[in-house]
Amino acid sequence: MQLAKTPMGHQVMKDRSVTLTPRQRAAFILVNGKRTVDQLLAVAGQTGVCRADLDKLLELGLVADTRPAPASAAQGVTGDAETNGAGMAEGTQPARDPAPTRSPQEKYAQAYPIATRLTAGLGLRGVMLNIAVEGAGSHAALLAVAPRILAAVGPEKFAPLDKALNGD
Repeated sequence: MQLAKTPMGHQVMKDRSVTLTPRQRAAFILVNGKRTVDQLLAVAGQTGVCRADLDKLLELGLVADTRPAPASAAQGVTGDAETNGAGMAEGTQPARDPAPTRSPQEKYAQAYPIATRLTAGLGLRGVMLNIAVEGAGSHAALLAVAPRILAAVGPEKFAPLDKALNGD
């Protein structure tokens, strides 16, 4: 199953009119119409996202399966054409994957759980920093808080967050 945001999902992304858990929001941000459920779980699995989170997004109508339409269109084509079409898609996709960088939303979705884990691990001395991280609703806002996290946890513990925020 390949998931894409629905028109309602795009609206919810803008106005946050539907309350989502942090895990559901992380999964929702990563849905781009190209990733399969397995790929989404592999990417977001480190953040605790599970199949139930994706099922909830489907149930709410924020995402939908995009594969039935292409599959039904391909059924009218012979087997050779399907194989050639898949071969072409697979042949061109690896050439495209390394070139584009992750979007700011994808970076945010990967970095946010790391930042919250780091700041939560600081205990009482990190409460205000944890609040700042939780209030950061975008990649840019999380980047603004990053220097404070670095100062609090040190470069060694900060390295995974730095990679998630700035890496490609």
